[in-house]
Amino acid sequence: MRYTKILTLAGLLAAAPLSSPALAANGHYVPGVEGIGGPAVPPPGVYYRGYLVRYDIDNLRDGQANKAPGKNTGEVTALANRFIWITDKTFLGANYGVETIIPLQNTSLDFRGVGVKDSDSGLGDIFVGPVVLGWHGQQWDAVFAAGHWFETASYEPTEPASIGKGHGTTMLTLGGNWHFDADKSWSFSALSRYEIKTEQDDTGVTPGDSYLIEWALSHRLDTGLNIGLVGYEAWQLEGDKGGSTDKAEKHALGAEAGYFWPNHGLGLNAAFYQEYNNEAGPEGALLRLHLTKVF
Repeated sequence: MRYTKILTLAGLLAAAPLSSPALAANGHYVPGVEGIGGPAVPPPGVYYRGYLVRYDIDNLRDGQANKAPGKNTGEVTALANRFIWITDKTFLGANYGVETIIPLQNTSLDFRGVGVKDSDSGLGDIFVGPVVLGWHGQQWDAVFAAGHWFETASYEPTEPASIGKGHGTTMLTLGGNWHFDADKSWSFSALSRYEIKTEQDDTGVTPGDSYLIEWALSHRLDTGLNIGLVGYEAWQLEGDKGGSTDKAEKHALGAEAGYFWPNHGLGLNAAFYQEYNNEAGPEGALLRLHLTKVF
């Protein structure tokens, strides 16, 4: 069937810095969960960031971006719990830290046009990042990080809404934040992720490497409110080894607003993205809230 490859990719959903081809371009990391100030590593301390994500699937696209026939919809709701410890140690002039991400998610698929209906919920694949490096200049910030997504969630090849991916992923991060003025009221940021996958034990398929960029052009008002234009571009760079030769691709444009209360060590951001021109997977809209707490 023409859309079997789409279902193989689109069926394995998850979320937030979570895992899912429905949300990611065949990788674990989901574009759109970071936006304004994403590449800026905070000063030494312990932090929690909770990402609440809702992804509404409007349609399915094949490897040539053609829309699948019939009505194909779905929803993914997830809460990714990220814990960050930035130490007082430095390496290569950067602050050194570690992090972990523990996602919880619920997926519901109703792809009537291609004959798939399935749902699942539970704990997603867990990420451990032993390397977080953050540099800070007078008008810039930069980050490099490395970590691995482990196969901790359930995965069944015959169940399209399985929470897990069925494989591990090594993720490398590189990004920067540039402030156009001394007051840092205008900023541009770009945060990239490169993902390298292991073989799925149950299928013998090794998903192709993927790459994405999240970007934001933002302005902080005199009231302290941060507003901005945000977007993401994600590509599967090579076909799956032992599987589909189609390469997933996702593009989105959106808006974000955020505010930080320094007296409470608390920040709240909200963003909405509309996807366009996707290939080899679902297409839809993403709503993201993230709460930051400084301890």
